[in-house]
Amino acid sequence: MTNLIIYPNGSGVAVVTPSGTLPLSEVARKDVPAGVPYRIVDEADLPSDYSEFDRWTADFSNPDGYGIGAVTWFAERAAKEVEE
Repeated sequence: MTNLIIYPNGSGVAVVTPSGTLPLSEVARKDVPAGVPYRIVDEADLPSDYSEFDRWTADFSNPDGYGIGAVTWFAERAAKEVEE
């Protein structure tokens, strides 16, 4: 089971494939634009044809969270390092 992050991007659904060691929820907070809802889904639940993912739709009425964007995420992380 591979989990991916999806969010609406104005012309369909964007897909984020996490890499590295950050927890999935932190990747979502960082990589999803500020204020945009996201869902964490199993890759098997997505269409297998990625060639038209800009036409995909998804229900974001009950999201797993909202992005804060990379700039805010890195600032938040820097502030935590100063506190430590």
